Amino acid sequence: MRYKVKLNKTNLGYAIWCPALPGCWTLGETEEEALANIKDAIKDYLASIDKVTENAESRYVEIR
Repeated sequence: MRYKVKLNKTNLGYAIWCPALPGCWTLGETEEEALANIKDAIKDYLASIDKVTENAESRYVEIR
């Protein structure tokens, strides 16, 4: 799966986050480190969502 991420250079390194996953963000001293860290953050985020919603029922809604 592919996720769009946003990368922002700061005076401490790089802040990186995934707009599609609210609250999913991390830091890295280099761009490469930040990209590696966000991959781990996304995996952890998705695993926690699966755990929290494992007993939830699904519904679909239509927006017009």
